[in-house]
Amino acid sequence: MQHELIVFDDLDALSAAAARFVADRALEAVERDGTFHLALSGGRSPWRMFEVLTTLDVPWERTVVWQVDERVAPRNDPERNLAHLQAALGAHADRVRPMPVDEADLGAAAVRYGAALPVELHVVHLGIGPDGHTASLVPGDPVLDVEDRPVALTSGPYEGRRRMTLTYPGIRRARQLLWLVTGEDKRTALTKLLAADPAIPAGRVEAASSMVMADRAAAPGSS
Repeated sequence: MQHELIVFDDLDALSAAAARFVADRALEAVERDGTFHLALSGGRSPWRMFEVLTTLDVPWERTVVWQVDERVAPRNDPERNLAHLQAALGAHADRVRPMPVDEADLGAAAVRYGAALPVELHVVHLGIGPDGHTASLVPGDPVLDVEDRPVALTSGPYEGRRRMTLTYPGIRRARQLLWLVTGEDKRTALTKLLAADPAIPAGRVEAASSMVMADRAAAPGSS
């Protein structure tokens, strides 16, 4: 698929632009569909974007925030993406629909979360790891081959934790992808993403439209 790439000088500039991009999509979605469905990933890079988003004109009362992925851990575990997401969203944290990773039957929980997802997600925010993973679609895990459901579990731990994640079919529900990529250690992976290289999990992602916002350290050709 084709990706549009915009490069920023630093994280602050990237975060501000990304937040404005999401806010604009929110207003469009509410005007068109009545509700804005936003799916957010974990990682450190987007925290500032989440914070800026709370200062903008977003119709929060008509916004539903879904999780792209989550570590299997107790609800109040500081490793959970949810903890950082809710902290960054502040007063709007109640708009988040948490992935139910603290339930005994994780398979049933994943099915239930997938069934609750809307047919179309207006914006899906993704990141990319140095190994080319995105969401929790990690290299070598059978979750990469799941095509019959929008949410699934990794078969084993990744960086110490099993994960619940949107699958490729789940991400394909996106009307718009928004990738945030920062840091020199992401440059090789970002180059492969832009080339849609199927050798990395991120290179196999497909959606209707894709915007990549990167800092100069991550941008291909930077020195």
